[in-house]
Amino acid sequence: MRRIWLLFAQTVTVCLAILFVVLTLRPEWLRKSSPDTVSGRLPSPQARQTFETGLSNSYAEPVARSAPAVVNVHTTKRVAVPRIIMPADPILRRFFEQMPGFNQQQKTTSLGSGVLVSDQGYILTNLHVIDGADEILVALNDGRQSPAKVVGVDADTDLAVLQIGLKDLPVITFASTEVPRVGDVVLAIGNPFGVGQTITMGIVSALGRGGLGINTYENFIQTDAAINPGNSGGALIDVQGRLIGINTAIYSKSGGSLGIGFAVPARAAQQVMEQIVSQGYVKRGWLGIEPQDMTTDLARAFGLEQSSGVIIAGMLRDGPATKSGMKVGDIVQTMDGIPVSNTNQLLSRIASTSPGQVIELGVYRSGKQIRLNVLAGLRPTRPK
Repeated sequence: MRRIWLLFAQTVTVCLAILFVVLTLRPEWLRKSSPDTVSGRLPSPQARQTFETGLSNSYAEPVARSAPAVVNVHTTKRVAVPRIIMPADPILRRFFEQMPGFNQQQKTTSLGSGVLVSDQGYILTNLHVIDGADEILVALNDGRQSPAKVVGVDADTDLAVLQIGLKDLPVITFASTEVPRVGDVVLAIGNPFGVGQTITMGIVSALGRGGLGINTYENFIQTDAAINPGNSGGALIDVQGRLIGINTAIYSKSGGSLGIGFAVPARAAQQVMEQIVSQGYVKRGWLGIEPQDMTTDLARAFGLEQSSGVIIAGMLRDGPATKSGMKVGDIVQTMDGIPVSNTNQLLSRIASTSPGQVIELGVYRSGKQIRLNVLAGLRPTRPK
């Protein structure tokens, strides 16, 4: 019995020694192998793709497809600069300003971005990028440069259409009618601070942002992809390299990116461009109303259980709404059967209506629900 016990102890000691040596010199021998490795078979292509995707989320391919279509927009303006330091006293300042030859013309330059959207040389950018410019020069990613002419602008959406005369142009692909989802990965392409074309990544933070006081019609895509001065007019793309927005504005107290950027949806920008190219301006529906958002107090005063809808605070005399029988104090709750929640939504939907089209409004008046058919007029052109 003693001999058996001694043999067992020696065997255990030898095994532990072998295990120690293996752990020290060849630990990979003890790693668990996958069933495919044990059987000698290679992993399937789907398994390899899943494994590689998990290790590397590269967006090089969509960037390579879309980045060449994003251009730098250089503008030159001539501004009047006083020849001397202006006095603080307003009377003296007015006196000096009236003196002949007091101001001298000086050139100033600024940088922005644009997106090639047609092989005919059409470029989408922001109006504030080229507003007041005397000269516009477009620089492509391949090194070519060309002067650009302004085809038309739309002050209500802060969009402008330029055109250049170069051939063999790289053109970006518009996203389909699919609306991006909150949480989708997006990439912003532009020329921030003039350092050169730059790609930043983020997600769609929100959709339908409005009430920011940036444009008349606001329906922005909000993203946390870094957008800085110089990115305006650049592209916001999805992970397939398709255009989903035109970068327009940022929320910032310092002038740099704070992770709150706004882009005009590509579909809206495309519609604006098509109208500018075809007729030189954008036609929008118009009712001649001054709407106001409903509040809890207003809803209580009108006897409503919920503060939904938009109250009509004023109307233009002889405007389309007045002619249809609408009255001040009416509460618009639906448009063409779809609920209305705020003034921005109502005005945007009216604007997207073709002039001459009949709009059906569901209105709450004096405790009753009524329906009004209003013939949309043509919205007066807003000066840029």
